[in-house]
Amino acid sequence: MNFKIGFHVSIAKGIQNSVSNAVEIGCTAFQIFTRTPRGWVERKLVDTEIESFKTNLKKSGIQNNSIAVHMPYLPNLSGPDGEIYKKSLNSFTNELIRCSRLGIEYLVIHLGSHRGKGKENGISQLIKGCEFAMDNYKSKYEKKLNVTILLENSAGQKNSVGSTIEELREILDKLPKKGYGVCLDTCHALASGYDLKSAEACEKFVDKFDTVVGFEVLKFIHLNDSKGDVGSHLDRHEHIGLGKIGIEGFKSILNMNRLRNLPVIMETPVDSVRDNSKNLEVVLKLRN
Repeated sequence: MNFKIGFHVSIAKGIQNSVSNAVEIGCTAFQIFTRTPRGWVERKLVDTEIESFKTNLKKSGIQNNSIAVHMPYLPNLSGPDGEIYKKSLNSFTNELIRCSRLGIEYLVIHLGSHRGKGKENGISQLIKGCEFAMDNYKSKYEKKLNVTILLENSAGQKNSVGSTIEELREILDKLPKKGYGVCLDTCHALASGYDLKSAEACEKFVDKFDTVVGFEVLKFIHLNDSKGDVGSHLDRHEHIGLGKIGIEGFKSILNMNRLRNLPVIMETPVDSVRDNSKNLEVVLKLRN
């Protein structure tokens, strides 16, 4: 199957197990955390664990460019100077290093909150943070693997950075062309004000994205339905087709020629309504 589709999968009992967790549910792409996402303390990756991950990945047939690491939740890369910002930059640097050691090419980052200091200040802090992390990573690990940082669009919550196409372009313009790209989250796009409910609306959005940002920097899609409606600024994911985007919207997204070759990652709930396998089944039926 040429379609690169999968989920954010667990690394419970070792990061090497993420590969089998992905394969078991039929993934041809996947995303992971390299550590617990809700704390500052990170467990060290040992060499044997890394080698097992690489061996398992090679056996799976999943391509390296179809895997991404997601940053933990606590770091705020657009926040004001202080202890949290310092810890955020150190965490960011370490994630780049962990990606390099694992042989994973992409690191997805949430752009964070300016904490009331203003959008421009937040973007300035984000740029400074990206430069710090990349410089410190490159000084030690660039020869092993060039990791690309993917900016994930936000849902437009209060004080958030990167919720509009124009803001993503502004941020990219202030960063080096090499080493940066975009991960587009469908739930966040809808919540921030972009209609994705119909084929016509999706075409309009994709045209605008291409004009302002450009498809050359779009590397991953986070395929999530949304509990909140257009412009709700609510970051609440829903099962594919059961939220406000709906079946028609996803059928359009999944069959656009301009998006067909991109890795697609679902971050949908796992609950009594549906499990991952059911969401995958729905997506495969929608894609021609």
